[in-house]
Amino acid sequence: MQYGRYFYQNYYLSKSIKILFNWFLGPLIFVFLSWSLYKQIAHQPDIENRWNEIKNSFQSPALWLAFLLMFVNWGLEASKWQLLLQPLQRLSFTNAFKSVLAGCSITMLTPNRVGEYGGRILYVKEENRLDAIPLTILGSISQLFITVLMGTGGLIYLKFFNHQAQLFNSLPAYTADILLYISSSAAVFLLLIYFRVGLIVKLLSNIKFLKKAASHILLLNTFSRKQLLRILFLSFLRYMVFILQFILLLQIMQVQISFFTCFRLLTVFYLVMAIAPTIGFTELPIRAAASLEILQLYSNNLLGIQAASLGIWMINLVIPAIIGSLLILGIKILKDK
Repeated sequence: MQYGRYFYQNYYLSKSIKILFNWFLGPLIFVFLSWSLYKQIAHQPDIENRWNEIKNSFQSPALWLAFLLMFVNWGLEASKWQLLLQPLQRLSFTNAFKSVLAGCSITMLTPNRVGEYGGRILYVKEENRLDAIPLTILGSISQLFITVLMGTGGLIYLKFFNHQAQLFNSLPAYTADILLYISSSAAVFLLLIYFRVGLIVKLLSNIKFLKKAASHILLLNTFSRKQLLRILFLSFLRYMVFILQFILLLQIMQVQISFFTCFRLLTVFYLVMAIAPTIGFTELPIRAAASLEILQLYSNNLLGIQAASLGIWMINLVIPAIIGSLLILGIKILKDK
Protein backbone atom coordinates (compact mmCIF):
# COMPACT_ATOMS: atom_id res chain seq x y z
CA MET A 1 0.00 0.00 0.00
CA GLN A 2 2.78 2.40 0.92
CA TYR A 3 4.56 1.67 -2.35
CA GLY A 4 1.35 2.24 -4.31
CA ARG A 5 0.71 5.53 -2.53
CA TYR A 6 4.33 6.61 -3.19
CA PHE A 7 4.01 5.67 -6.87
CA TYR A 8 0.82 7.66 -7.40
CA GLN A 9 2.16 10.65 -5.49
CA ASN A 10 5.25 10.74 -7.71
CA TYR A 11 3.16 10.14 -10.82
CA TYR A 12 0.86 13.09 -10.13
CA LEU A 13 3.83 15.26 -9.07
CA SER A 14 5.60 14.47 -12.35
CA LYS A 15 2.38 15.14 -14.28
CA SER A 16 1.90 18.47 -12.47
CA ILE A 17 5.47 19.53 -13.32
CA LYS A 18 4.89 18.69 -17.00
CA ILE A 19 1.61 20.66 -17.03
CA LEU A 20 3.33 23.61 -15.34
CA PHE A 21 6.14 23.64 -17.91
CA ASN A 22 3.99 23.02 -21.01
CA TRP A 23 1.24 25.50 -20.18
CA PHE A 24 3.02 28.17 -18.13
CA LEU A 25 6.82 28.19 -18.13
CA GLY A 26 7.18 27.05 -21.77
CA PRO A 27 5.03 29.87 -23.24
CA LEU A 28 6.61 32.36 -20.83
CA ILE A 29 10.14 31.43 -22.00
CA PHE A 30 8.97 31.55 -25.61
CA VAL A 31 7.47 35.05 -25.24
CA PHE A 32 10.52 36.40 -23.36
CA LEU A 33 13.08 35.10 -25.85
CA SER A 34 10.97 36.08 -28.86
CA TRP A 35 10.58 39.64 -27.55
CA SER A 36 14.30 39.86 -26.85
CA LEU A 37 15.16 38.71 -30.38
CA TYR A 38 12.60 41.09 -31.89
CA LYS A 39 14.13 44.04 -30.05
CA GLN A 40 17.62 43.15 -31.30
CA ILE A 41 16.47 42.83 -34.91
CA ALA A 42 14.20 45.91 -34.81
CA HIS A 43 17.21 48.10 -33.97
CA GLN A 44 19.19 46.94 -37.00
CA PRO A 45 19.72 50.09 -39.15
CA ASP A 46 19.22 48.49 -42.60
CA ILE A 47 16.37 46.15 -41.68
CA GLU A 48 14.29 47.02 -44.78
CA ASN A 49 17.12 46.08 -47.15
CA ARG A 50 17.80 42.88 -45.20
CA TRP A 51 14.14 41.91 -45.38
CA ASN A 52 14.15 42.42 -49.18
CA GLU A 53 17.23 40.17 -49.40
CA ILE A 54 15.37 37.43 -47.54
CA LYS A 55 12.35 37.70 -49.88
CA ASN A 56 14.62 37.53 -52.92
CA SER A 57 16.44 34.48 -51.52
CA PHE A 58 13.40 32.25 -52.21
CA GLN A 59 14.42 32.24 -55.87
CA SER A 60 17.92 30.96 -55.06
CA PRO A 61 18.84 27.41 -56.23
CA ALA A 62 20.95 27.07 -53.05
CA LEU A 63 17.75 27.22 -50.97
CA TRP A 64 16.33 24.25 -52.84
CA LEU A 65 19.65 22.42 -52.41
CA ALA A 66 19.38 22.95 -48.64
CA PHE A 67 15.83 21.60 -48.83
CA LEU A 68 16.92 18.51 -50.81
CA LEU A 69 19.65 17.87 -48.26
CA MET A 70 16.83 17.30 -45.74
CA PHE A 71 16.12 14.00 -47.49
CA VAL A 72 19.83 13.13 -47.40
CA ASN A 73 19.86 13.92 -43.67
CA TRP A 74 16.92 11.65 -42.83
CA GLY A 75 18.06 9.06 -45.37
CA LEU A 76 21.35 8.72 -43.48
CA GLU A 77 19.42 8.42 -40.20
CA ALA A 78 17.22 5.73 -41.79
CA SER A 79 20.32 3.78 -42.87
CA LYS A 80 21.68 4.08 -39.33
CA TRP A 81 18.39 2.86 -37.86
CA GLN A 82 18.42 -0.10 -40.26
CA LEU A 83 21.92 -1.01 -39.09
CA LEU A 84 21.00 -0.63 -35.42
CA LEU A 85 17.95 -2.89 -35.81
CA GLN A 86 19.82 -5.64 -37.69
CA PRO A 87 20.37 -7.88 -34.63
CA LEU A 88 16.66 -7.61 -33.79
CA GLN A 89 14.68 -7.53 -37.05
CA ARG A 90 15.01 -6.70 -40.73
CA LEU A 91 13.58 -3.35 -41.78
CA SER A 92 13.39 -2.09 -45.36
CA PHE A 93 14.91 1.29 -46.12
CA THR A 94 11.44 2.69 -46.93
CA ASN A 95 10.04 1.59 -43.56
CA ALA A 96 13.19 2.80 -41.78
CA PHE A 97 12.73 6.21 -43.45
CA LYS A 98 9.08 6.35 -42.38
CA SER A 99 10.10 5.23 -38.90
CA VAL A 100 12.58 8.06 -38.32
CA LEU A 101 10.09 10.64 -39.63
CA ALA A 102 7.43 9.29 -37.27
CA GLY A 103 9.99 9.58 -34.47
CA CYS A 104 10.72 13.16 -35.49
CA SER A 105 7.06 14.12 -34.94
CA ILE A 106 7.19 12.83 -31.34
CA THR A 107 10.54 14.48 -30.55
CA MET A 108 8.99 17.93 -31.10
CA LEU A 109 6.96 17.31 -27.91
CA THR A 110 9.80 16.10 -25.68
CA PRO A 111 12.82 17.77 -23.99
CA ASN A 112 15.89 17.93 -26.27
CA ARG A 113 14.04 15.66 -28.73
CA VAL A 114 14.64 12.53 -26.64
CA GLY A 115 11.25 11.00 -27.48
CA GLU A 116 12.04 9.79 -31.00
CA TYR A 117 11.53 6.18 -29.95
CA GLY A 118 7.84 6.93 -29.34
CA GLY A 119 7.28 7.25 -33.09
CA ARG A 120 9.80 4.67 -34.27
CA ILE A 121 8.17 1.79 -32.34
CA LEU A 122 5.23 1.87 -34.77
CA TYR A 123 7.50 0.18 -37.32
CA VAL A 124 9.06 -2.27 -34.85
CA LYS A 125 7.38 -5.61 -34.14
CA GLU A 126 5.48 -5.55 -30.87
CA GLU A 127 7.55 -8.32 -29.29
CA ASN A 128 10.79 -6.43 -30.13
CA ARG A 129 9.86 -2.98 -28.86
CA LEU A 130 11.49 -3.16 -25.42
CA ASP A 131 14.70 -4.53 -26.92
CA ALA A 132 14.73 -1.69 -29.49
CA ILE A 133 14.95 1.01 -26.80
CA PRO A 134 18.69 0.55 -26.06
CA LEU A 135 19.36 0.42 -29.82
CA THR A 136 17.77 3.87 -30.16
CA ILE A 137 19.89 5.13 -27.26
CA LEU A 138 23.06 3.75 -28.89
CA GLY A 139 22.24 5.67 -32.09
CA SER A 140 21.63 8.86 -30.09
CA ILE A 141 24.95 8.44 -28.26
CA SER A 142 26.78 8.12 -31.58
CA GLN A 143 25.22 11.36 -32.87
CA LEU A 144 25.84 13.18 -29.59
CA PHE A 145 29.47 12.03 -29.53
CA ILE A 146 30.07 13.44 -33.03
CA THR A 147 28.40 16.73 -32.05
CA VAL A 148 30.46 17.08 -28.85
CA LEU A 149 33.71 15.99 -30.55
CA MET A 150 33.32 18.43 -33.46
CA GLY A 151 32.23 21.21 -31.09
CA THR A 152 35.28 20.59 -28.89
CA GLY A 153 37.48 20.72 -31.98
CA GLY A 154 35.88 24.05 -32.92
CA LEU A 155 36.51 25.45 -29.44
CA ILE A 156 40.15 24.29 -29.46
CA TYR A 157 40.77 25.89 -32.86
CA LEU A 158 39.13 29.19 -31.92
CA LYS A 159 41.02 29.36 -28.62
CA PHE A 160 44.53 28.20 -29.54
CA PHE A 161 44.92 28.56 -33.31
CA ASN A 162 42.87 31.64 -34.16
CA HIS A 163 44.10 34.54 -32.05
CA GLN A 164 41.65 36.87 -33.78
CA ALA A 165 38.68 34.78 -32.56
CA GLN A 166 36.13 37.27 -31.29
CA LEU A 167 34.08 34.47 -29.73
CA PHE A 168 36.66 33.88 -27.01
CA ASN A 169 37.61 37.55 -26.74
CA SER A 170 34.00 38.32 -25.80
CA LEU A 171 33.95 35.76 -22.96
CA PRO A 172 35.69 35.86 -19.56
CA ALA A 173 38.80 33.64 -19.65
CA TYR A 174 37.52 31.23 -17.00
CA THR A 175 34.20 30.76 -18.84
CA ALA A 176 35.97 29.73 -22.04
CA ASP A 177 38.24 27.34 -20.12
CA ILE A 178 35.33 25.74 -18.24
CA LEU A 179 33.38 25.24 -21.49
CA LEU A 180 36.41 23.63 -23.12
CA TYR A 181 37.09 21.31 -20.15
CA ILE A 182 33.46 20.21 -19.93
CA SER A 183 33.15 19.50 -23.66
CA SER A 184 36.49 17.62 -23.75
CA SER A 185 35.51 15.50 -20.74
CA ALA A 186 32.09 14.80 -22.25
CA ALA A 187 33.70 13.69 -25.54
CA VAL A 188 36.02 11.23 -23.76
CA PHE A 189 33.15 9.94 -21.58
CA LEU A 190 30.85 9.36 -24.58
CA LEU A 191 33.67 7.66 -26.49
CA LEU A 192 34.26 5.21 -23.62
CA ILE A 193 30.54 4.46 -23.27
CA TYR A 194 30.11 3.96 -27.01
CA PHE A 195 33.02 1.59 -27.63
CA ARG A 196 32.81 -0.16 -24.23
CA VAL A 197 29.07 -0.77 -24.34
CA GLY A 198 29.65 -4.54 -23.97
CA LEU A 199 31.44 -3.95 -20.66
CA ILE A 200 28.48 -1.89 -19.40
CA VAL A 201 26.12 -4.76 -20.31
CA LYS A 202 28.24 -7.20 -18.30
CA LEU A 203 28.39 -4.90 -15.28
CA LEU A 204 24.62 -4.41 -15.26
CA SER A 205 24.05 -8.15 -15.66
CA ASN A 206 26.04 -8.77 -12.46
CA ILE A 207 23.84 -6.43 -10.40
CA LYS A 208 21.01 -8.51 -8.98
CA PHE A 209 18.13 -6.01 -9.10
CA LEU A 210 19.15 -4.85 -12.61
CA LYS A 211 19.36 -8.31 -14.18
CA LYS A 212 15.86 -8.16 -15.64
CA ALA A 213 16.47 -4.73 -17.21
CA ALA A 214 19.90 -5.86 -18.41
CA SER A 215 18.28 -8.68 -20.40
CA HIS A 216 16.86 -6.04 -22.78
CA ILE A 217 20.29 -4.55 -23.55
CA LEU A 218 22.11 -7.80 -24.34
CA LEU A 219 21.81 -7.00 -28.04
CA LEU A 220 24.28 -4.14 -27.57
CA ASN A 221 26.93 -6.77 -26.92
CA THR A 222 26.50 -8.16 -30.45
CA PHE A 223 27.82 -5.10 -32.28
CA SER A 224 31.37 -5.51 -33.60
CA ARG A 225 33.90 -2.67 -33.61
CA LYS A 226 33.41 -2.43 -37.39
CA GLN A 227 29.62 -1.99 -37.03
CA LEU A 228 30.05 0.64 -34.32
CA LEU A 229 32.45 2.56 -36.55
CA ARG A 230 29.98 2.35 -39.43
CA ILE A 231 27.19 3.75 -37.23
CA LEU A 232 29.55 6.51 -36.12
CA PHE A 233 30.47 7.30 -39.73
CA LEU A 234 26.80 7.66 -40.69
CA SER A 235 26.35 10.01 -37.70
CA PHE A 236 29.35 12.04 -38.93
CA LEU A 237 27.94 12.30 -42.47
CA ARG A 238 24.59 13.43 -41.07
CA TYR A 239 26.36 16.05 -38.95
CA MET A 240 28.18 17.38 -42.02
CA VAL A 241 24.83 17.71 -43.80
CA PHE A 242 23.58 19.88 -40.88
CA ILE A 243 26.62 22.13 -41.21
CA LEU A 244 26.41 22.40 -45.01
CA GLN A 245 22.69 23.27 -44.88
CA PHE A 246 23.29 26.04 -42.34
CA ILE A 247 26.23 27.49 -44.33
CA LEU A 248 24.10 27.49 -47.49
CA LEU A 249 21.28 29.35 -45.74
CA LEU A 250 23.68 31.88 -44.22
CA GLN A 251 25.18 32.57 -47.66
CA ILE A 252 21.71 32.90 -49.19
CA MET A 253 20.79 35.44 -46.49
CA GLN A 254 23.96 37.46 -47.25
CA VAL A 255 25.67 36.71 -43.92
CA GLN A 256 29.26 37.42 -44.93
CA ILE A 257 31.44 35.02 -42.93
CA SER A 258 34.22 32.97 -44.54
CA PHE A 259 33.44 29.29 -45.08
CA PHE A 260 36.11 27.95 -42.72
CA THR A 261 35.28 30.37 -39.89
CA CYS A 262 31.56 29.70 -40.36
CA PHE A 263 32.20 25.94 -40.17
CA ARG A 264 34.06 26.30 -36.83
CA LEU A 265 31.42 28.61 -35.39
CA LEU A 266 28.60 26.24 -36.34
CA THR A 267 30.35 23.31 -34.61
CA VAL A 268 30.24 25.43 -31.43
CA PHE A 269 26.60 26.35 -32.12
CA TYR A 270 25.54 22.70 -32.40
CA LEU A 271 27.51 21.89 -29.25
CA VAL A 272 25.56 24.58 -27.38
CA MET A 273 22.25 23.27 -28.78
CA ALA A 274 23.14 19.72 -27.71
CA ILE A 275 23.47 20.75 -24.05
CA ALA A 276 20.84 23.54 -23.91
CA PRO A 277 17.52 22.40 -22.35
CA THR A 278 14.76 22.77 -24.93
CA ILE A 279 11.25 21.47 -25.49
CA GLY A 280 8.83 21.88 -28.41
CA PHE A 281 8.20 25.51 -29.36
CA THR A 282 10.86 26.88 -26.97
CA GLU A 283 13.58 25.41 -29.20
CA LEU A 284 13.22 28.01 -31.96
CA PRO A 285 13.89 31.16 -29.85
CA ILE A 286 16.71 29.36 -27.98
CA ARG A 287 18.20 28.23 -31.30
CA ALA A 288 17.84 31.74 -32.74
CA ALA A 289 19.36 33.36 -29.63
CA ALA A 290 22.34 30.95 -29.63
CA SER A 291 23.07 31.46 -33.35
CA LEU A 292 22.78 35.23 -32.93
CA GLU A 293 25.14 35.37 -29.93
CA ILE A 294 27.79 33.31 -31.75
CA LEU A 295 27.55 34.62 -35.32
CA GLN A 296 26.89 38.33 -34.68
CA LEU A 297 30.51 38.65 -33.51
CA TYR A 298 31.51 38.08 -37.15
CA SER A 299 28.57 39.64 -39.04
CA ASN A 300 26.21 42.54 -38.37
CA ASN A 301 23.47 41.00 -40.53
CA LEU A 302 21.28 40.02 -37.58
CA LEU A 303 18.14 39.51 -39.63
CA GLY A 304 20.00 37.21 -42.02
CA ILE A 305 21.31 35.11 -39.11
CA GLN A 306 17.79 34.84 -37.66
CA ALA A 307 16.30 33.94 -41.02
CA ALA A 308 18.91 31.20 -41.58
CA SER A 309 18.25 29.82 -38.09
CA LEU A 310 14.49 29.78 -38.73
CA GLY A 311 15.04 28.16 -42.13
CA ILE A 312 17.18 25.33 -40.76
CA TRP A 313 14.61 24.70 -38.02
CA MET A 314 11.77 24.55 -40.56
CA ILE A 315 13.64 22.33 -43.02
CA ASN A 316 15.18 19.83 -40.61
CA LEU A 317 12.54 19.65 -37.86
CA VAL A 318 9.14 21.16 -38.66
CA ILE A 319 8.62 19.73 -42.17
CA PRO A 320 9.80 16.19 -41.19
CA ALA A 321 7.63 16.40 -38.03
CA ILE A 322 4.56 17.27 -40.13
CA ILE A 323 5.26 14.38 -42.52
CA GLY A 324 5.85 12.06 -39.54
CA SER A 325 2.55 13.14 -37.96
CA LEU A 326 0.70 12.28 -41.18
CA LEU A 327 2.39 8.86 -41.22
CA ILE A 328 1.33 8.20 -37.62
CA LEU A 329 -2.21 9.33 -38.44
CA GLY A 330 -2.25 6.99 -41.45
CA ILE A 331 -1.15 4.04 -39.32
CA LYS A 332 -3.85 4.85 -36.72
CA ILE A 333 -6.57 5.01 -39.42
CA LEU A 334 -5.46 1.65 -40.84
CA LYS A 335 -5.46 0.06 -37.37
CA ASP A 336 -8.93 1.46 -36.63
CA LYS A 337 -10.22 -0.02 -39.87
